[in-house]
Amino acid sequence: MLTRDRSKGRSRGVLGLLDIGTSKNACLIVALDRGAAVAGRPSGRVVGLGHKRSRGIKAGVITDLEHAEQAVRACVGDAERMAGVTLDAVLVAVGCGRIRSQTFAANAEIANGIVADADIARVLSGGHAYVERDGRRLLHMNRIAFRLDGAPGASNPRGMAARRLTADLTAVTADEAPLRNIAVLLDRCFLGLDGFVASPYASALAVTSAEERRLGVTAIDIGAGTTKIGMFVDGHLIAAEVVPVGSDHITYDIARALRTPLAEAERIKALYGTVLFAQSDEHEVFSYPLADEEGYYQATKAQLARIVAQRAQSLFGLIEERLDRSGMRHLAGRRFVLTGGGAELVGLAELAANRLREPVRVAGPSGPSGLPQAVRVPAFATVVGLLQAAEEAERAPGGQELAGAGDGYLGRVGRWLMEGL
Repeated sequence: MLTRDRSKGRSRGVLGLLDIGTSKNACLIVALDRGAAVAGRPSGRVVGLGHKRSRGIKAGVITDLEHAEQAVRACVGDAERMAGVTLDAVLVAVGCGRIRSQTFAANAEIANGIVADADIARVLSGGHAYVERDGRRLLHMNRIAFRLDGAPGASNPRGMAARRLTADLTAVTADEAPLRNIAVLLDRCFLGLDGFVASPYASALAVTSAEERRLGVTAIDIGAGTTKIGMFVDGHLIAAEVVPVGSDHITYDIARALRTPLAEAERIKALYGTVLFAQSDEHEVFSYPLADEEGYYQATKAQLARIVAQRAQSLFGLIEERLDRSGMRHLAGRRFVLTGGGAELVGLAELAANRLREPVRVAGPSGPSGLPQAVRVPAFATVVGLLQAAEEAERAPGGQELAGAGDGYLGRVGRWLMEGL
């Protein structure tokens, strides 16, 4: 494995953020401002941006390593040239590996009756061991609260008297093999791993406010190959899910129904796609080529809307199923925010509001200073949210952990992934 001195990049105070998606790769280089973020917005200034069409990726999983390497190299290279720096490592958003979350309690007996740092570490270590079973790897561990002898409300139990310490934890895990493959991809691109962040967590942070996360909110990121769901209550992530269906499936449905090439189906979706239609749409037509045939054919906008709406209804049926299965819908299911490139489909917010029976809004990331206006759109929510994910972990030392970040247990996970190559 290639080893590199990463101290140079860090001394310049920059952070590389990378989102490897099904349809596009996006890389941001941020010059960090160690001062506190203003009004909950990310601190730092964007100095480099690169985004390219993705290759060799399907539903967040690497299917062709060589093609994926070429696409990531091009994306990161554009960002480096714009920033005038060379990245040594990146923080990566991941939506692969059958991401799922669980909320549970970890316990430890206090031998001398006074809670010490070693007791807290023992509780967290037990939580790590509990979730990392059967080929699963920890992406994110969020410490919600402590309980002393069963009594809730202890935010910092150090030095307090108790016989039993309990930590209420939320963990997000993924299958090990896809994470290893991402580590292999980064190594081939001469990039180190600063850490993994679960995509549902990153995109939710980018498009929701601190107040929404405190009161309870669910963010739904509709990407090309997957749909990510992040649920928050009391400012904490309480559930994360990834549905292996995205806006590309609408494109496939259009291509099959109209018997047109995929590229043409994508163009039709972008120009005319909607889940809403009026009576007049039964008479409004558009022309398109047939696959492997000469000449053009015509379809009405109403026909297209029915194709799109059918897939959108199916997708939100899957989303509702995951929300119900999480057991947290009653806590975080009163506010919904749609983001991701697929969320920009005309009428989708209205369909979602009718299906979920709650208010729904579409949002893009506000982002740090220097973020181009063209990137303040739903399609770039995940890569922008990576910065806030890193800052949330830094503002709450020991309370939130990102796989591969820092020198603690999760830092060892990141190094383990790389050393196993």
